[in-house]
Amino acid sequence: MRSLKGMSLLITGGGSGIGLGAAQRFGSRGALVTISGRREEPLRDAAEQIGVRCNAVVGDVTVAADRQRMVDAAVEHGGGLDALLSLAGNMHAGALGSLEEDRLLDLFHSNVVAGVMLAQCAEEHLAASKGSIVFAASVHTRRAFPGASGYAATKGAIEALTGVLAAELGRKGIRVNSVRPGGVHTEILVRGGMAKDDEESRARVEGLAAAHVLGRIGTTEEIAEALEYLVRAEWTTGEVLTVDGGLSLGATKG
Repeated sequence: MRSLKGMSLLITGGGSGIGLGAAQRFGSRGALVTISGRREEPLRDAAEQIGVRCNAVVGDVTVAADRQRMVDAAVEHGGGLDALLSLAGNMHAGALGSLEEDRLLDLFHSNVVAGVMLAQCAEEHLAASKGSIVFAASVHTRRAFPGASGYAATKGAIEALTGVLAAELGRKGIRVNSVRPGGVHTEILVRGGMAKDDEESRARVEGLAAAHVLGRIGTTEEIAEALEYLVRAEWTTGEVLTVDGGLSLGATKG
């Protein structure tokens, strides 16, 4: 497996949640990490916590000029680019009758289209380093959660995209994979309107603990472990790695 020491990584959504957990793990293991996000304060706090190996870029992955700035900053900070972790995303919840076309299009833009276009920006650099791309999938493609149809559809698209891009970019030495997390507490439920604040969000996710075979929800650190494997494993591509404590098994109590 490739060593993380000196590796250059770009992590979108790196100021909070799974992206922050990944940035902390990679930075502590000697990688040169560039994190991006729309909010300056959490990015600045994360970069200060991780230290000189971390560079922060404020930007929106749905804006073409911002995507290019993210890639350029990562290349400058790390002397190239070894991995793109496309982890930024949003959630829009609601029953079928309440869904709005504009919001669904925005959801696909942030969760799917932005990642594709970011990969396009990074392709040349990743080909030079024989690097990798990792997308964020979701257990929503394995378990049906009423009210989350739009979000689940974007994650289904990501899983399909993973295989197609792996086949397309493999000849350039670029690996493409996704991680499929189970229940992990992040702020996405608040942003998606499924919880009014962090306390309610945590309670909703914790309420899923019994549905996981292992009897608890996961942590961002545990998802970061899986992300590390996908970044380092040189013969793994086209894989959607499930890390969900058994939630997708759909097991019932005997």
